[in-house]
Amino acid sequence: MAYLWFVTILWAFSFSLIGVYLAGQVDNYFAVFSRIFLACLVFLPFIRFRRIPAGLAGKLMVIGGLQLGIMYFFYYNAFDYLSVPEVVLFTVFTPIYITLLYDWMKRRFTLWYLFTAALAVAGAVIIRYNQLSHDFLVGFLMIQGANVCFAVGQVGYKYLMESEKRAGRDELPQHAVFGYFYIGALAVSLAGVFAWGDWSRLPATSVQWGVIFWLGIAASGLGYFLWNKGATLVNQGALAIMNNALVPAGLLVNLLIWNRDADLMRLAAGGALILFALWFNEWWVKPRVEARCGLASR
Repeated sequence: MAYLWFVTILWAFSFSLIGVYLAGQVDNYFAVFSRIFLACLVFLPFIRFRRIPAGLAGKLMVIGGLQLGIMYFFYYNAFDYLSVPEVVLFTVFTPIYITLLYDWMKRRFTLWYLFTAALAVAGAVIIRYNQLSHDFLVGFLMIQGANVCFAVGQVGYKYLMESEKRAGRDELPQHAVFGYFYIGALAVSLAGVFAWGDWSRLPATSVQWGVIFWLGIAASGLGYFLWNKGATLVNQGALAIMNNALVPAGLLVNLLIWNRDADLMRLAAGGALILFALWFNEWWVKPRVEARCGLASR
């Protein structure tokens, strides 16, 4: 859980940086490509090319292409149709997708994990619900595309690492194979920037370049590795709920650093509901689900 909390704080800063310094100023496809390229450079030296089976490498590349490459295309372009509060609001459905996808891959249905995920969604909606713009539908669908890609990537990586462990093929540490995740994402982002990139809208200031380097090395490079590694260490309920912990964390950073307006009562109420969902999941739901799954496997 510590990995997920650390990355939540890391990404809370990143969300505001995108909204303040990049959105509407720097080409979306170049921003995506540059941060993935930097993240790839961070992990390339760690890849054990000769010891990683081609099948595992291919699966990691597909996961990276979805979770990081295609997801970012949806996410960045949604800012052209939605306000920042609407973007945040529409991301809150990710826990539902994670819970349903993981259960589908496990060939089961866990109602209690779906319930705690729904609590996390409700908490995030309490915090971020605002009156919607009249032409929000396209942006809403783009954010749901991003949510699904992000959920598929997390669940796919968690399931893949669990499968490798069950098969006794987990002798390599995760940082030695994770570079393939970024190679897959890089291939997707490279195609995007050459197909649709606007080369007249490159970063124009040192601050914008600094934000790109921060997002590439810290938020994408370190962040996605630690998040996905953390996903392999927790149950699906905790993973789903932590996807919405970014909402109150991001608002707090926005409030404290950029002094943006925030409804503190709604922030406290929604944040408390998300934390309650996490506590209820870990101390009541998880032991019962694990006991039931253990009995079912005998």
